[in-house]
Amino acid sequence: MSEVWNTLIKIQDRLIERFDETGTEVEEPGMDRFNQPGWINRVWSSENYRRAHVDVVDARDSKGLWMMHCCVFPHLDNDGPIFGLDVIAGKNKITGYFHDYSPTTNSSNEMIEAFGDEVAKLEWRKPRELPEWAKAIFTEHMVAAGNVSSEEELEQLLELSFTNIDDYLEHIGAYNGVGDAETGKAAQNRYAHFQKQNPHTPRTMTSLGLDEEDVRVFVQECLFPDIE
Repeated sequence: MSEVWNTLIKIQDRLIERFDETGTEVEEPGMDRFNQPGWINRVWSSENYRRAHVDVVDARDSKGLWMMHCCVFPHLDNDGPIFGLDVIAGKNKITGYFHDYSPTTNSSNEMIEAFGDEVAKLEWRKPRELPEWAKAIFTEHMVAAGNVSSEEELEQLLELSFTNIDDYLEHIGAYNGVGDAETGKAAQNRYAHFQKQNPHTPRTMTSLGLDEEDVRVFVQECLFPDIE
């Protein structure tokens, strides 16, 4: 296995391990359609977070590519941020690594400030101009890295991913009850709305060999489901 893919599989396994440890896996209606050979979707919930989702498209054999999406949403009465991590990689390099603690109802939440301090340690991180849909929901601290291939950079991303998921799961529950549930619902639906404006998500997933209609339904209803 390539060092790039080995690193990313370690991150995937760590995320799943932590959600298994901290939450209960749930079967969301309609999600079984999107568990197919080479496509994995798992969802958890707990008293500390509302929804954690890991989505992996493993097209290493067919397309030479691997893609993962992970998102953790706080409970609606929690003013803490949303944990987001997206990766797309070939055998020899990570072409895109996107990671943020995105605000819900409190853009000054201490967890966001701590996230900013952590990612500031990445000296090779190069902030990029974000599209309008992304500016609406992501913070100035967002990691948007590409062309990652060196052993040192891979190790830094591995450490960052491990550190941040542990810190997030340790602290997010402390903000339960701090916010207003209706305001939190609107904020999380707003996040989902703008994420659905990202044209790269369905384009990338179909390029990996997934059915176009499956991808459309998945993005709209399961990747970022609206809260009724």
